[in-house]
Amino acid sequence: MKFGTFDDQRKEYVINTPQTPYPWINYLGNEEFFGLISNTAGGYTFYRDARLRRITRYRYNNIPLDTGGRYYYLYDNGDFWTPGWMPVKRELDFYECRHGLGYTSITGERGGISVTQLAFVPLGYQGEVHRLTVKNTGTEAKDVSLFSFAEFCLWNAQDDMTNFQRNLSTGEVEVKDSVIYHKTEYRERRNHYAFYSVNRRIDGFDTDRESFVGLYNGLHEPQAVTAGKATNSIASGWSPIGSHEVKLSLAPGEEQSLIFILGYVENEEDEKWEAPGIINKKPALAMIEQFATDEDVDRAMQELASYWDGLLSKYQIQSDDDKLNRMVNIWNPYQCMVTFNMSRSASYFESGIGRGMGFRDSNQDLLGFVHQIPERARERILDIAATQFEDGSAYHQYQPLTKKGNNEIGSGFNDDPLWLILGTSAYIKETGDMSILNEQVPFDSNPDNTATLFEHLKRSYYHVINNLGPHGLPLIGRADWNDCLNLNCFSKEPGESFQTTANIEGRVAESVFIAGLFVFVAPDFVKLCRLRGLEEEAATAAAHMEAMRKTTLEHGFDGDWFLRAYDHYGQKIGSKENEEGQIFIEPQGICVMAGIGVEEGLAQKAMTSVEERLDTKYGIVLQQPPYSKYYLNLGEISSYPPGYKENAGIFCHNNPWIMIAETVLGNGDRAFEVYSKIAPAYLEEISDIHRTEPYVYSQMIAGKDAVNHGEAKNSWLTGTAAWNYVAITQAILGIQPEFDGLKLDPCIPSSWNGLQVTRVFRGDTFEISIKNPSHVSKGVKSITVDGKAIEGNIIAPIGDGRTHQVEVVLG
Repeated sequence: MKFGTFDDQRKEYVINTPQTPYPWINYLGNEEFFGLISNTAGGYTFYRDARLRRITRYRYNNIPLDTGGRYYYLYDNGDFWTPGWMPVKRELDFYECRHGLGYTSITGERGGISVTQLAFVPLGYQGEVHRLTVKNTGTEAKDVSLFSFAEFCLWNAQDDMTNFQRNLSTGEVEVKDSVIYHKTEYRERRNHYAFYSVNRRIDGFDTDRESFVGLYNGLHEPQAVTAGKATNSIASGWSPIGSHEVKLSLAPGEEQSLIFILGYVENEEDEKWEAPGIINKKPALAMIEQFATDEDVDRAMQELASYWDGLLSKYQIQSDDDKLNRMVNIWNPYQCMVTFNMSRSASYFESGIGRGMGFRDSNQDLLGFVHQIPERARERILDIAATQFEDGSAYHQYQPLTKKGNNEIGSGFNDDPLWLILGTSAYIKETGDMSILNEQVPFDSNPDNTATLFEHLKRSYYHVINNLGPHGLPLIGRADWNDCLNLNCFSKEPGESFQTTANIEGRVAESVFIAGLFVFVAPDFVKLCRLRGLEEEAATAAAHMEAMRKTTLEHGFDGDWFLRAYDHYGQKIGSKENEEGQIFIEPQGICVMAGIGVEEGLAQKAMTSVEERLDTKYGIVLQQPPYSKYYLNLGEISSYPPGYKENAGIFCHNNPWIMIAETVLGNGDRAFEVYSKIAPAYLEEISDIHRTEPYVYSQMIAGKDAVNHGEAKNSWLTGTAAWNYVAITQAILGIQPEFDGLKLDPCIPSSWNGLQVTRVFRGDTFEISIKNPSHVSKGVKSITVDGKAIEGNIIAPIGDGRTHQVEVVLG
């Protein structure tokens, strides 16, 4: 069942009912100011850090589910409603939501009045712009009132939700002309405030929540709106909000627009005040002036569209499959950019207060956007590396506002360091910029203790070698990629964090996954050594790589598939010897991606085992059989009900590892089969089962052992976005950046005749025609560049900034 449709021409998803199976959201903002907005106008805004600089309040796990947002109420002679249906839920004569790239437009119509709410964050702007277009679609004149509403958060979102004995005495506002200023704590330690403006004279306002809503009312029936008149309340100590009342007289067919701005201002310490107790409003007024007219809004929207067109133009395909085209050309790279901005911090499944930017997460996210904004990728790499410790380990997360490691989440996840090598290598392959390796980067964010980025990578590499277990496999530490496989935790206390509680000190539990990851990233580190002229260093690193490959085959293969780990007692995990959890997806994918067991035929056996034991109609589950009880020696993974999350859920993040692994073996039909099972555009027809947005990936889909098999959760912010983008663009379509050029090595379904790819690489544009006359899956027969045949399948950088014609013939 569908609840909308793709508009590929406008790069939008069009939702035609407000009652989607779950709130379907979009993200506003690309740089420092961000917003989440649902198809019914729910959500919130923040500056840089969703925890420490929250602008508006939002209550997760609420009833109704998506309550709280930037709402606009239309009062029409006693009847009142909202264009997004929520929160009033008055029946609408027409409803439509268009989620576009960095903007959302919601239209509602009732009683001869149409209201369109356009929301976006302009480029380089510290605020959210909302244009409300109100039109009289009837045959009689109308006198109506429009009420805005936003509830301010008291900056620190976690403290805002808990410290009521203080917070219910701190709220402060100022109101001048048509602007409401939220200045809680500004007169003490803060130098920032928020404002909410509209570009015309107002007929009333409210800044006190109780006065506007009513103590015993909800947002579906705020008493100021039901009365059709604002109270001009001033918040003092209690919860501050922003609400404007604007009366409109509309002739038949007449349309009027209002421009609201929800903005953020920081002042220098000596410029905080324009008079004693009166905040300096000049920066806010300058921001408001930027969007005084519809022409200003239109121009900013055009700039936003051009910005996204520029980013997406770096990789475009033309194929016979519309679903594939829209995923590769629009929605997958868009999700990659949003995930780069947010990491895992703020979605409808992440509250914005519990997590910052992940070390492992952010390095993986780099893979999906580095070709679009390499300069920001460079900055992100240096930020990540600065949270590393001298021994090569790292904080698991850091806060984006401070860029310092997050102690609350801790460290000791032993796969983390290796991802820095992968992320840095992806950046250098894309740009050719070796100078990043010479950058001086702190350890533990201490500017007095620095080393080159290359030294950080070296310590990442040898952190693995310096922490090997009894079988010579890497020690798992607190956990590896799967945070929920906690082999050293042994937690019995309810509510205790599996990720931060004290670990057992024993150095026994080992990870086959980290072994595979080590072999996968090792060639990049070896190559970087050689590019820097460090031949001896390269030889030593290569020897460690080869030793790990042999160790993995000797101690990490279980006959038909790769083991997952050895536990604290040295017992196998992910083995035929286990009653439950006999086979896991992660080591099968990463070890075959690393080439382990390919020559010996073991890699194909592992892929066959995945298909036979882990595959379902909705994707590949994480492990089988699921855990039916809690295992003290395994930790959080066994705490989930069977079929959900890491306990045999379809973890979409590592399904693309199987896609890539299948391409290593030349299995293009199987690779694309796995791809199409979880790619959102292919799931649109089952949105009633899938529930989350049909235009972006989710982290998890309920597995075959779950009650609700096929139901997705944790959409938007997931490493699934980057890895699926890598799987389709680099492994299946086969356009792969390498240190020495652009490698062309497609592995496609044998039924395909071919396709075209436009790829911008190091300033040059390559228009690549892939032809498959022999209907094979893999194998390049010939390549010509501008009509001239080349040796091998790597196009060396040309560097002339021009467009070049490339023909690839498979056979």
